[in-house]
Amino acid sequence: MDIPVSGFMYASDGSDGSDPMHSHRLYITSWDGRAVHTHGFSGITSFDDGHTHQYAGMTEPAQTGIPHTHRYFTLTSVDNKHRHQIQGSTGPAIPIANGGHYHECSGYTTIEGANPHRHFYRGNTTL
Repeated sequence: MDIPVSGFMYASDGSDGSDPMHSHRLYITSWDGRAVHTHGFSGITSFDDGHTHQYAGMTEPAQTGIPHTHRYFTLTSVDNKHRHQIQGSTGPAIPIANGGHYHECSGYTTIEGANPHRHFYRGNTTL
């Protein structure tokens, strides 16, 4: 089955051919004729094992105009010589007065570090 997808792609640093390991970012704007959207998310983890980590990323696309959630994945900053993975699904859309919406996300990082531990995170996506 063919599903029509539209969007755009742009090259990241190194796209001039000077870096053979360059990459591209793909932004999907519609899936099977329906508009999709993403949200940014960022924050600071809980203070555990003497430190915190920063994190930021973009959710996966989801359809616009229907009840939905978004999956997300990112890596934290490197602090105390290690980093953690953050992944999960947002909560349902929370409407705001101007007609937009945001989502809540929370959970625990993967267990990492010389002294194995994890961190809690909680926040909201961008609008």
